[in-house]
Amino acid sequence: MELWFSEMQSENIKMSYRIKNVLHTEKTKFQNLAVYETEEFGRMLVLDDVVQLTMKDEFVYHEMIAHVPLFTHGNPERVLIIGGGDGGTLREVLKHPVKEAHLVDIDEKVIEASKNFFPELNVAFKDPRAKVLCEDGIAYVKRFKNYYDVIIVDSTDPVGPAVGLFRSDFYRDIFNALTEKGIFVAQTESPFFYEGLIKEVYNCVSEIFPYTALYTAVVPTYPGALWTFVMGSKQVDPHKVDLPQECGFKTKYYSPKVHRACLQLPPFIKEIIKK
Repeated sequence: MELWFSEMQSENIKMSYRIKNVLHTEKTKFQNLAVYETEEFGRMLVLDDVVQLTMKDEFVYHEMIAHVPLFTHGNPERVLIIGGGDGGTLREVLKHPVKEAHLVDIDEKVIEASKNFFPELNVAFKDPRAKVLCEDGIAYVKRFKNYYDVIIVDSTDPVGPAVGLFRSDFYRDIFNALTEKGIFVAQTESPFFYEGLIKEVYNCVSEIFPYTALYTAVVPTYPGALWTFVMGSKQVDPHKVDLPQECGFKTKYYSPKVHRACLQLPPFIKEIIKK
């Protein structure tokens, strides 16, 4: 009998994947976790029946959520990742010459699953510059003032333990935790399915940070494929950054040219964030 996993996008839409093997399932303290081996996308991490990543296209999301803010900053030394227990964003951050990279994920079981089933993602866990902590990122960030150069919110959808990661109070705490030239970025879902969320987050960040930018990337296994990120900056205008000609390390999606292009929004997205 064929085995399929289906993710509901709305009452009327679902995406389905043929499964070769169920590698792991468990109910953690915070969510339902599953790892599947799919026919088309390779290994897949699923939390609460929502696809978090697949090995076929994970590089798009992880490169774009990491390299855009780090290259926008120009010379970050301390980076904080909230969420991202799979390790993919940490892997990309540590391609840069940063001094410290801290990853704070509330669910230690996600970290364990990554170590067991996604070794390609967590290669940076053993980097001496990395520190991986199992804590509530919302509480963690409150403890810092003017410390991090870049903060990346690599969260799940705005449900369950991630709800608080999409609120203005959290963004204000992030602002306080950032250094004078600090930059923050958060994934903000699909413009086809989450217009309200994108507008709300963009407006909240705009009220807190002097500079706000929204950019996009294409991730096939995410709803609608077109994905958005909102970036807040204390001092640097993301649209007026001198980028290097080359990254200086290997990437599969990100490049300085892609960086410039991803900030050019189609009219329908401009309408979403227009006040």
